[in-house]
Amino acid sequence: VQLVESGGGLVQPGGSLRLSCAASGFTFSRYVMSWYRQAPGKERELAASISSAGATINYADSVKGRFTISRDNAKNTVYLQMNSLKPEDTAVYYCKAVRGSVEYWGQGTQVTVSS
Repeated sequence: VQLVESGGGLVQPGGSLRLSCAASGFTFSRYVMSWYRQAPGKERELAASISSAGATINYADSVKGRFTISRDNAKNTVYLQMNSLKPEDTAVYYCKAVRGSVEYWGQGTQVTVSS
């Protein structure tokens, strides 16, 4: 099983990034996919989640209206489009796959928002 995040980097405030998480080794289309983030010295928090077929989407209040989660079950990939980025969005971003009691995590990708 692998979840490989990509797309992180350094961006100025107000900028955009698109994160990708490529999955392999399990039946991606059956899993709820989520993006979490962890800032230095803080607990990991949920940013966004999307149901297996994409019908149900949830966002943390802190990212609502700026971030968009989506998935392509044909490509086994989940995305996080991040717009209007703020310095407080700086964190390591992780993707997570969940089905029942089974969960998998990626290794994370760093997003830094700074001028």
